[in-house]
Amino acid sequence: MSEQTTAPPGPRQRRQSAVDRRREREARIIAATRELFDASGVRDAQIEDVARAVGINRAIIYRHFTGKEELFALTEATYLKDLEERLRAADDTGADPETRLRALTEAFVDFGLAHPAFVDCGVTILRMGPALLDELSSSALFKLGKGMSDCLTRVVDIIRAGQETGAFAEQDPDLVANMLYSLGLGGLQLARLGVMVKEGSPGVPTVADIDAAQVKQHLVASSLALVRRPD
Repeated sequence: MSEQTTAPPGPRQRRQSAVDRRREREARIIAATRELFDASGVRDAQIEDVARAVGINRAIIYRHFTGKEELFALTEATYLKDLEERLRAADDTGADPETRLRALTEAFVDFGLAHPAFVDCGVTILRMGPALLDELSSSALFKLGKGMSDCLTRVVDIIRAGQETGAFAEQDPDLVANMLYSLGLGGLQLARLGVMVKEGSPGVPTVADIDAAQVKQHLVASSLALVRRPD
C-alpha cells in the first residue's frame, strides 16, 4: 500500500490562514481592552497595557487598528452587542408599549451601572461626533453603527407600537430613540458621580447626594414623558 502524502497548503489556504490569525489577534486585543476598561476604567487605559495583556508589542496594535479611537470604538461595539442581548431578554413583546419601554429603560440603566466603561465610551463617541468618521476605518464604523442601531431599533419598534395604539405621540421614532439613548448616558454619568448641584439658600450653590436608584427612577419617568401623547 502506497503512503499518502499531504500536499502543502496552497496560496489561497495560506492567505485564509493569515486572515484567520489576524482576526483572532484582533479579537484578543479587543477582549483585553474591555477587560482593562472594566478593571481600571477608560480614562486610565493605555495602549501599552493592552499590548502587555495580549503579550505583543504596542506597534502591532497599530497594524490592526487605525488608532486608539478605533480600538475603543470596537470595544464599545462589544458592549453594545451585550446590551442588545440584555434588551431583548427584557422586552416582553406581548406587553403594552409603556410596560415595554419601562422595562427596556430599566435594563439599559442596569447595564450601564454594571459596565461604567460602556458609558464612558458612549459619551466619548457622542462628544467626538462627525470627527469620529476621520478616525475609524469603514469596517470599524460599520460595526459600531450596527451595534448602536440594533439597540435603537428595539426602542423604535416599541415607540411605533405605542403610536399605533395611540398611547404615544406622533413623532420621529428614530430621533426619539436617539434622544433616549443620549438621555440615558447622561443620567448614568450623574449616577456614577453620585452628587448633584442645587441652590442651598438663595444665591448659594451646594452639593447634594444622589443615588443610582433615584437616577433610574427619573430616567424611566423621563423616557415615558418623552413619548406619551400630551393630555
